[in-house]
Amino acid sequence: MQKIFLGSDHGAFQLKSKIKQYLIEQNKYEVIDLGTNSEASVDYPEYGKLVGESVITNPNSLGVVCCGSGIGISIATNKVKGIRCALCNSLELAELAKQHNGANVLAMGARTQFIDPALEILEKFLTTEIDQSERHERRRYQLNQI
Repeated sequence: MQKIFLGSDHGAFQLKSKIKQYLIEQNKYEVIDLGTNSEASVDYPEYGKLVGESVITNPNSLGVVCCGSGIGISIATNKVKGIRCALCNSLELAELAKQHNGANVLAMGARTQFIDPALEILEKFLTTEIDQSERHERRRYQLNQI
């Protein structure tokens, strides 16, 4: 089973809970919830870092991070070397982030507008294959060198 690491701050606790329940119901992922576990105020960088480090140390795993806007936690997660975290509010962005950029963490904002439903964005991210063409491989390599 593929491991999916989840993390959020208090502002996205409800969205993370919805995502967690959806993934568990799919019965095809090992879901690891790294917190937070309530709506009590916490700092999102801690959870972005936890998810990023967990994805890097568990080959073939993916992560999902959420905060109020999705911006802060995506920045924090991207600080972990080897992470390519993409903030997506549409099916198109989730597909392109995974397909072209090889994103290994999906970020979403709980207090922002979604163009497409959050769970559909999640499913698109999880099921999209990474494009192995030379041009995308070359660009992903360049990203990894930064």
